[in-house]
Amino acid sequence: MKGKIAALYHYPVKGLSPQQLDRVSLTPGEGFPHDRVFGFARHNSGLDPDNWRPLPKNRFLVLMTDAALAGLKTHYDPATGAFTIREGGVLKLETTLDTAEGADAAVDYMATYLDLPPGNRPSLARGGDNRFTDISVVSAQMMNAVSLINLASVRDFEKKTGNAVDPLRFRGNIYFDGWPPLAELGLVDREISLGNVRLRLCLRTRRCPATEVNPVTAERDMAVPKLLQQSYDHSDMGIYGEVIQGGTLTAGTEIAF
Repeated sequence: MKGKIAALYHYPVKGLSPQQLDRVSLTPGEGFPHDRVFGFARHNSGLDPDNWRPLPKNRFLVLMTDAALAGLKTHYDPATGAFTIREGGVLKLETTLDTAEGADAAVDYMATYLDLPPGNRPSLARGGDNRFTDISVVSAQMMNAVSLINLASVRDFEKKTGNAVDPLRFRGNIYFDGWPPLAELGLVDREISLGNVRLRLCLRTRRCPATEVNPVTAERDMAVPKLLQQSYDHSDMGIYGEVIQGGTLTAGTEIAF
């Protein structure tokens, strides 16, 4: 079973914009580079900057609870720490997440944009060597798993529901094509190759209400988890993989089992 990688993405700030990559180098045990390394933690999240521990995703500003986040186009530059926010193509904030002053400016913007009460001001969480992935609470190993989306599975879901489905609803790291629909879901605990990279597929991705949000319109317009359940008797779309052999990926890299 062979296919090819179609696109690569990371999400430097949890809940905010995908950033497409031309290439990425993966290292065993280190996860997808610069993926979910920041997050805007809610005022009552229990975040302790001096004693890092994984937190459930509902402790952060995320699409699951804050659909309006999809209306922002954000970009983080790992090389410089520069962070920008645009609304409707208009630059609204240009700052850095690597200084206290820059982080405060980003927090102030998010609080104002979401119209949060003064007492509900979030804080910027920095993961450092850790990541604010949805499954970070499962284990340190799973915190560093990468997520894969089979585009044939998305197309099959479109056919079953009669709805156009933007694959970016699923916020994966590696989008690929050429495998049969849903083939990936049957490969838990099996190894696959992506060029010279090897992954052990380790967990199917159960979908939450974040996928209900249209990534273009920022409207909650499709009950994705419910429709997955109705279509397949489960709410899974995509799969997580652990990097067991590192290497470099680009669009066009062969993915095979």
